[in-house]
Amino acid sequence: MNDRIHTIAAAALGLALTGCPSPEVPEDIFGDLGEVAPYATEEQRATFDRGLDVMARQWTIEDGLGPHFNLSSCGGCHERPVPGGGGPRYRNFLLVHDEDDSPVGPGGGVQQQFHVDRSRHPTHEGTSTVALRNAIPFFGVGLIAELPGEAIEAHADPDDADGDGISGRVNRDQGFVGRFGRKSQTVSVEGFIRGPLFNHLGITSNPLPPELKAALPVPSALPGTVGGTREGLIEADGDVGVVRMHQAAAPDSPITDDDAAPDPEISEEDLFDLVSMSMLLAAPEPDPPTPESEAGHALFDEIGCADCHRESLEGPRGSIPLYSDLLLHDMGEEMADGVRMGLAEGSEFRTQPLWGVAAVQPYLHDGRADTLDEAIRWHGGEAQRAREAYEALSDADRALVITFLESLGGLDQRSPGLLPPDAPVDDPGTYGGPRTDMAEADMPRFEQGRAIFDEDFRLSAGLGPTFNGDSCRACHFQPVIGGSGPIDVNVTRQAILMGGEAVVPEMGTMAHRQGVHAMRPPIDDASDVFELRQTPAIFGLGLVDEIPEAEILAHEDPEDADGDGISGRAHVLPDGRVGRLGWKANVPSLAEFSRDGMSNELGVTVPDQPGMTFGNATDDDAIPDPEITVEELEALTFYMAQLAPPPRTRTDEALEDQGEVLFADVGCTGCHMSLALEDGTPVPLFSDLLLHDVMPEGAHGVPDGPATDREMRTAPLWGLAETAPYMHDGRSGTIEDAIARHHGEASASAEAYAALSAEEREALLAFLRSL
Repeated sequence: MNDRIHTIAAAALGLALTGCPSPEVPEDIFGDLGEVAPYATEEQRATFDRGLDVMARQWTIEDGLGPHFNLSSCGGCHERPVPGGGGPRYRNFLLVHDEDDSPVGPGGGVQQQFHVDRSRHPTHEGTSTVALRNAIPFFGVGLIAELPGEAIEAHADPDDADGDGISGRVNRDQGFVGRFGRKSQTVSVEGFIRGPLFNHLGITSNPLPPELKAALPVPSALPGTVGGTREGLIEADGDVGVVRMHQAAAPDSPITDDDAAPDPEISEEDLFDLVSMSMLLAAPEPDPPTPESEAGHALFDEIGCADCHRESLEGPRGSIPLYSDLLLHDMGEEMADGVRMGLAEGSEFRTQPLWGVAAVQPYLHDGRADTLDEAIRWHGGEAQRAREAYEALSDADRALVITFLESLGGLDQRSPGLLPPDAPVDDPGTYGGPRTDMAEADMPRFEQGRAIFDEDFRLSAGLGPTFNGDSCRACHFQPVIGGSGPIDVNVTRQAILMGGEAVVPEMGTMAHRQGVHAMRPPIDDASDVFELRQTPAIFGLGLVDEIPEAEILAHEDPEDADGDGISGRAHVLPDGRVGRLGWKANVPSLAEFSRDGMSNELGVTVPDQPGMTFGNATDDDAIPDPEITVEELEALTFYMAQLAPPPRTRTDEALEDQGEVLFADVGCTGCHMSLALEDGTPVPLFSDLLLHDVMPEGAHGVPDGPATDREMRTAPLWGLAETAPYMHDGRSGTIEDAIARHHGEASASAEAYAALSAEEREALLAFLRSL
C-alpha cells in the first residue's frame, strides 16, 4: 500500500511541476475553525469579539423573540464544532412551499417550530412541498463575499458545451451572482443574516445604513456581474458603491413584526458586529500535506470530484482554496427536495465548499449523511459518474480520498459531540465537575458517561425515527454540558380537552420536534392542548436520587390539613415507587431517567434491565434493538449521578441573608425547601419534589398518570442564576417574571412578593441569584 501511495503522490507532484504554475494562495487567511482571520485589524478583532457575543445571545420573548421562531440564538444552529460552524441533526429545519413553488408562512418559507402563544406551531396552511435543511458553516464567508462574479461565472457551463456531463449554472439574487445558501440563492452576507434572524428567531432589523455598510470588513470587494457587465452597480464614489453590490440581497426596508417588543429588535450596532464577525471568520487551515493526503488528492481529481469541487477561485487577495465552484448542479432525484430558489430547480444545489469539512458532520443539504463516505455515495445526477468512480476504487484508495478531504482543515477539532477533543474534566464542586474528588479508578467511567452524554447519535446508531435531540447534551448545555436548555429546545407535550379535562391521546403525550425524514412528526389529530416543557439542569441529581422516599412523602398535605393553602402531593407510580424527576415528578430514579431520555428524546431503544420500566425496547427503524447497551446506560447514569450540585455564589452576604428571610416570610419555603439524605445531610435544592397546582384559573396543561393537567413538580432553585429561562414552559426570561406567573397554590406568595418594597424585592432576588 505504501508503494501505491508514493506512486500516486509522485504522479501528482509531476503534474504540478510540468503544468501551469499554481495560483498563489494568500498566507494570511487561515486559522483554526472559529478563529478571526489573521488579516483582521485590531479594530476588526474587537468587532469580531462583540459579534461572537451577539451570536451567542439568547433572545427572550421580552426582548423580541418570536412571535414565530425555531431558535433563540444564532449560535443554536451554527455551533459545530465551534460557533460559526454547522448544526447537528437536531437543529435541522424545514422549508415549506405551496403547489406553485412559492414559500408559505410568515417565515418566508421556513416552517417555524414554536409560537410564543402556542406551544406547537401548526404546519403552514397551503404547504405542498416540505424540504429538510441542515445549517451551513460560516467559515471563510468573507473571502467568498469578496469573490468577483466573474470568478464564479467563468466556470459555468449551463449547456454542457464541453460534453463532460457537468453543466454548472449561476444562480442570481436581484441580478447579481449568488454564492451563499444551499442553492447559491443569496449574494449578501447581511441579507443571509437578516433573513434567518427573522425567519428563525422572529428578530426584526433595519438594513445597515450606508456608513456602516462602508465600514464592514468586505467593503472593497469586486462586484458581482450580470452578463459580464457591472449592471446593477449603483453610482457612488469609492468603496460604498462596491459594498452596495454585495449587500444587494439585504432588504432595503425595515423588517417588522406585530409582537410587543419595539422594532427593530436588534440594533444597527449589534447587526454590524454580527455581520462583521461572520465576514472575519478565518478560512479553515489545511493540514501540511502527507504522502497519503497527496495520493488522496490525486485520486479526488482523477475520479472527477474536482470538476465541481474546484480547488480554488480567484479573489482580490489571490487564489481562495474553498474546493467549490459555487455553481448549481443537478444532483439527481434521490437528492432532490422539490424547492426552487431563484434559478435553482428542485434537484439543483450549490457545490458545498469542502474546507473544514472534517469537523462539520452531518453532511449534505439535509444532514442525511453521517460520514464523508456516505455523503459521496449519495451523489447523483451530474455527480453520478464521479460517485461510481469512487465506489469502484479499492477500500484502500477510498480511504485515501477521505484522508485528503480530512486534511482540508478542522480534523484536530472534530468531536463526536460539542466537547472539544481531550476536554478536561471540570474541578470538583464546579458546574460540570464531579461532586467530590473522584477516585482515580472511577474517573474513566465518569469520562465515558460524559462522552455518551455529549455524543451525537447517528442515524446508523439508531437515532429516531422521531426525536427531540440527537444527544443528551443537545438539550442540556447551559451554562455547561449537563445544564439546562434555552426555550428553543423545549419539548412539546399534547393532550385532548374532553369535558373540561385534558386527557392523554392514544399515541401518547410526546409531540416530537424532529424526524429522520423531511416531514414534521405526526401529532394526534384530536389534540388541542399543547404544553411546552423546558429542559431542567441535571446538576446534583445524584443527591436528589438518594433522598429517601419517606422524606418526600413527609411533606405531603394533599387535603391542606394545615390550612396554609398549599396541598402538595407525591407522584406515586402504579408500582408504588415515588417519582422525583421531571416536570410532573413522574420519573422515580436517575437510572430510569437515563432510559426515558434515550427513548423519548432520542428515539434510541434500551435493553431490558431488572426492575426498570421506562424506555422502549423496540422501534420500527432498521437498526437492531437495543440501540444502546447496559454498560453505556450505566456509565451515563454514573456520570449524571456524580455531577456536582450548583455551587452557591455569594457576592453580598448581608443582602442575600436579608433576601433569604424575606423568601421565607412571603411563603416561598412552603414548596421551595431543602430536603435531607438518610443520614440527615441537607440537600439544598429548594424543592419538595411534590406536585402543586400553580396554573392560572381556567388553564389546562398535559396530565401524566396521577399528576393532573394543572399540577407541576416544584422546580429546584439551585443554580437559578445560570439556568434561564424559567417555568415549565421556558416563557419567563427573568426570575421576576417567573415569580409573577405563580398562580393557584402559589398565588399568596406571588402577591406577597409583589407587595414588597423595591429594595426588599431586590434583596430576595439577590438571594435567589446566589443559589
